[in-house]
Amino acid sequence: MRKTNIAVFASGTGSNFSAIVSAVKTGMIKANIPLLICDNPEAPVIKKAVRAKIRVVVIAAKDFSDRDQFEKAIIEVLRGCGIDLIVLAGFMRILSPAFVKRYPSRIINIHPALLPSFKGAHAIRDAFEYGVKVTGVTVHFVDEKTDHGPVIMQEPVRIENGQTLKRLGQIIHKVEHRVYPRAIALLLRGRLRVRGRKVVC
Repeated sequence: MRKTNIAVFASGTGSNFSAIVSAVKTGMIKANIPLLICDNPEAPVIKKAVRAKIRVVVIAAKDFSDRDQFEKAIIEVLRGCGIDLIVLAGFMRILSPAFVKRYPSRIINIHPALLPSFKGAHAIRDAFEYGVKVTGVTVHFVDEKTDHGPVIMQEPVRIENGQTLKRLGQIIHKVEHRVYPRAIALLLRGRLRVRGRKVVC
C-alpha cells in the first residue's frame, strides 16, 4: 500500500516543517514528504528542506499576474508529485475558495491560538494584548474562510503573570511542534472524519 504523500507549504523559518520531517523520520507519521512549496525565495525553510533532501519549489505570488495564475502554478506542481495531503506550516498566503474546494478535507493548518478566538496573522500578540489567561494552539482543516474549518486538535497554553510576549511565543511554538505531528499522525491513521462542520473519530 502506497504511503500518503504530503506537501508542506511554508513561508518562513520552517520550525513546524522540521518537526514534521522529524516525525516522519522516526515513523510517528507514516507518510512521505516529497515536496515543499515556498512562496518566499529568501525563507530559511528552503535550506532545511534541502538538507532533508526534500524537493523545494519556490512559487512567488509576485511573479504572476493574479492569485488565480499563482494557484494554478501550485496545482500543477502538486499534480506532478501525486500529493494526497497539504500541510500549511507558516504559509503566509490565504488560499482561495476555489483552491480549497479542489482538495476537500485534504488541507490542514496550525494556528497559534484557540480558534475561533484570535484569528489572523498576529494571534499570539492579539491574545497577549487582550489579556486572556489562556490561549493555545489549534490544528484544523482548511475551508473557504480564514482560520475556520473543523478543528482536529487543540491544546491550551496558560499565560502566566509577568510573562513576556516573546516568552509566550516561544512556549506556543514549542507546543505547535509537539501537537502538529501528533494531529497529522492521527489523521493518517484514518481515525478522523469530517461530518459537516465537525471532526469525528
